[in-house]
Amino acid sequence: MTPEAKPAAEYANFDALDIRVGTITQVLPFPRARNASYKIEVDLGPLGLRWSSAQVTNYSPEELLGSQVCCIVNFGARNIAGFTSEILILGAPGETMESGHTGVIVVSPRSRVEDGSALF
Repeated sequence: MTPEAKPAAEYANFDALDIRVGTITQVLPFPRARNASYKIEVDLGPLGLRWSSAQVTNYSPEELLGSQVCCIVNFGARNIAGFTSEILILGAPGETMESGHTGVIVVSPRSRVEDGSALF
């Protein structure tokens, strides 16, 4: 189900977000997470390596490794089940899987870009 459109926002709201592209370098299991998740390390080029807790277990770790993802890097760190998640990997709901759960489809560029590139 697609949610209703949100009210109009000022460009400054979008401009305040620092959205960058990075390459996934590590994918680790995260059994302590409440919802099925991975611990994912992302190389953001000049911004360095950052970690995220991401509910993208509809992908295998091998599918994720080396792929580029879009991330919000300026939300501040969050403690998720004792793990520090530093960035938010962007995604959208995918098709409903056999288990009845909806998988998360990660947002990524259509072509490779330099790690740390900003979205605009």
